[in-house]
Amino acid sequence: PCPEPNSRSSFFINHFSIMMKLAAFAALMGSAAAFAPAQTGKASTALNAFESELGAQPPLGFFDPLGLLDDADQDRFDRLRYVELKHGRIS
Repeated sequence: PCPEPNSRSSFFINHFSIMMKLAAFAALMGSAAAFAPAQTGKASTALNAFESELGAQPPLGFFDPLGLLDDADQDRFDRLRYVELKHGRIS
C-alpha cells in the first residue's frame, strides 16, 4: 500500500512531532493561566450588615463560609459570637 518504506515512518514521526508541540503548547498555556490575576468581586450577600464587626477584614470582609448568618439578625450574631468567645474559637 505504501510506495516507499520510509513514508510510513516519516508519517508517524511527523504526527509525533505535532503532538509533542501541542502538548508543549498546552503546558505553556496552563502555566500562563496560573499567573493570571485572580478575579475578585465583592460578594453581595446579607452579611453586609456585619461588615463593621470585629474580625471583618479586607478583601473577604465578614467571613461566613457555612452561611450560618445568611438570614440572621443582630441577636443571632451576638449569640454566635458569645459562644465563640466562650469556647475560645474567635479568630
